[in-house]
Amino acid sequence: MDDVCQAIADATRRAILDELVQRDGQTLFELCGRLTMKHGIGSSRQAISQHLEVLEAAGLVIAKREGRYKFHWFNGEPLKAITRRWPANGRRS
Repeated sequence: MDDVCQAIADATRRAILDELVQRDGQTLFELCGRLTMKHGIGSSRQAISQHLEVLEAAGLVIAKREGRYKFHWFNGEPLKAITRRWPANGRRS
């Protein structure tokens, strides 16, 4: 669970996840374009690729290579584990 928390602690990685939720199955090139246009994130393709590696390691992104392209999909299962650990039951401290 630590890797999931560390992965979503970064704003750029959260933006990547937001983009994959809106449109799954994107390539690195597509993600870079959408991050620049919609979020003003001007990171290099290498930097975005490194962010994707962190998200993959945490299980939040699933990647599949098809020919020369690598497609990325959002996987929400690791986030569900967090909600199972700390359920929102309406209690206030």
